[in-house]
Amino acid sequence: MNKKIYKGTILFFLWFVLLSPAALFALDRTVNLAQIEGVINPVAAEYIETCIDTSEKESAECLIIQLDTPGGLDTSMRQIVKRILNAAVPIIVYVGPAGARAASAGVMITMAAHVAAMAPGTNIGAAHPVALGGGKMSREMVDKVENDAVAYIQSIATKKNRNVEWAEKAVRESVSIKATEALELQVIDLVSPNIDDLLKQVDGREIQINDRSIILATKGAEIRRLDMNFRDRILDTLSNPNIAYILMMLGLAGLYFELAHPGAIFPGVIGAICLILAFYSFQTLSVSYAGILMILLAIVLFLAEIKVTSYGLLSIGGTVALILGSLMLFDSPAPYLRVSLKVLITTVVFTAGFFIAVATLAFKAFLRKPASGAEGLIGMEGVAVSRIDPAGKAFVHGEYWDAISEEVIAEGEAIEVIGIKGLKVKVKKNTNKSS
Repeated sequence: MNKKIYKGTILFFLWFVLLSPAALFALDRTVNLAQIEGVINPVAAEYIETCIDTSEKESAECLIIQLDTPGGLDTSMRQIVKRILNAAVPIIVYVGPAGARAASAGVMITMAAHVAAMAPGTNIGAAHPVALGGGKMSREMVDKVENDAVAYIQSIATKKNRNVEWAEKAVRESVSIKATEALELQVIDLVSPNIDDLLKQVDGREIQINDRSIILATKGAEIRRLDMNFRDRILDTLSNPNIAYILMMLGLAGLYFELAHPGAIFPGVIGAICLILAFYSFQTLSVSYAGILMILLAIVLFLAEIKVTSYGLLSIGGTVALILGSLMLFDSPAPYLRVSLKVLITTVVFTAGFFIAVATLAFKAFLRKPASGAEGLIGMEGVAVSRIDPAGKAFVHGEYWDAISEEVIAEGEAIEVIGIKGLKVKVKKNTNKSS
């Protein structure tokens, strides 16, 4: 009996010394998770860099980037790829969940990862570069940009031992494939339905980071989400072309109202803030300066409608310029870098309607007879309280006035004010009324 107790004590001691630390170590393992859903822009690039920096400082087991993107800016994509390739922590890019895609810039980000994975029902491809900044590229420039993109993706595929031939087709021919095909063609490393399954599949996988081998130990590790902070979420929202367009129109409307009604202050302040936010958004988007100038021309025409009697021609011209400028503003073949047609039409209708309504009211006010002051007396009716020949007294608008007339007006006759001369009213007989 004593021997059994002795052996049990020895076994318990061995378990405590050898297994317990391993169990405690397993509890300390963490896997960081970052999510990109939308366009690859400067905000997304900064977010990914921050997540990689955080993962390195915390010595995380790895960083998973869950990706769902239609593409984005070349500069932002290269910034992310460069940071991934030089990361000191394993980077897993997971195209998911089901229905997600890694298109255009997303292809290169996925292929640059230490482990590339996709969920069933996702696709990857269509990485042909598009022109940004407005205007069409010449044939020579198209070839130059295309060859540069091909060389870039080939270098990534070669470094990560992925399918170089398919990578070239993704750029030159814009081919796109589903998850199972990507696995068969060695474009990615594995297909996984969710993050938990992904961690089980990569557990024990050996990867190379900066000429050293690392074996992933992800099974049972704690998943910690690294979400965008409040600042990044706001800036990411502002980078949406629809938001940028609406901000610009609100800004122009505010400044227009301030110029039309000096001293209002509030519309001018709000308009200036909206314009500054819009200009921030423009630096991350494909903006055509011709479109901006056309929209500014529209505002000038709307302002001119207040001062010039054009019988609506300036308003029509402003509306046409506004529509053309809106269509030209974001000149990119990529749908995600253009304003939605629904947003464009709605904004143009409301903006043009607002400007035309304000211009119409201002024009009517300009034509309206003054209701107060000396000028307001012109056209008013009254009665002569004494003989006016050529001067006399008249009762107009509840007051007695010195009156003059070019005709003789008897006492008690109805009169009408036709002018003001100093403190005297110039009157004539009111033939529409009897005395």
